[in-house]
Amino acid sequence: MFENFIMKTIISLPGIVIAMVIHEWAHARVAYALGDFTPKMQGRLTLNPLAHVDPFGLLMLLVAHFGWAKPVQINPYNFSNPKRDDILVSLAGPGANFLIAFITLLFMILMIKFGVPMSDGMKIVLNYIMIININFGIFNLIPLPPLDGSHVLKQILPYELAQKYEIVERYSMWILLIILVTPILSVVFVPMQQFVLGIFTVIANILL
Repeated sequence: MFENFIMKTIISLPGIVIAMVIHEWAHARVAYALGDFTPKMQGRLTLNPLAHVDPFGLLMLLVAHFGWAKPVQINPYNFSNPKRDDILVSLAGPGANFLIAFITLLFMILMIKFGVPMSDGMKIVLNYIMIININFGIFNLIPLPPLDGSHVLKQILPYELAQKYEIVERYSMWILLIILVTPILSVVFVPMQQFVLGIFTVIANILL
């Protein structure tokens, strides 16, 4: 049992670290491109895992399948269009995860197409990188604070509704906990994961 946990941890660790790092880096990079220098001043414009990975959040993700990275702090007052730019920064993280997943899928298909040998271990690690990044992207789009989806929803809601929506933040961690410990995640999350993977597979086959 413990040996299986260690093996699964080793196999999934590259995918988890890549997902965390690319997600937070994308937030920082887009915020910087839109005029906010806060991420640069805090040293977040790097792909160095030490700048983005929260050790305890990483441990929780490995053990409990629910974790977090160091959130990128932004100052929306530095944006020329705060509402639009906050949405773009929020979507950058999940978008980067989906892009990494798609690139990984393309790489695996190309390796198979050109007959490049891959060990079973390499196939498993690449598959984990792809699936973990898809999961990371989908999970962060859930419209619950402090996830990215909540920022998007708050910005597109009318002002009064957005103010009422802020009340949800008081209960968001409890709601997320319920989602994680009940079958809700598998009933909703797994079909969404397969849907995204299916779209990527169709696009990859068209391109290749």
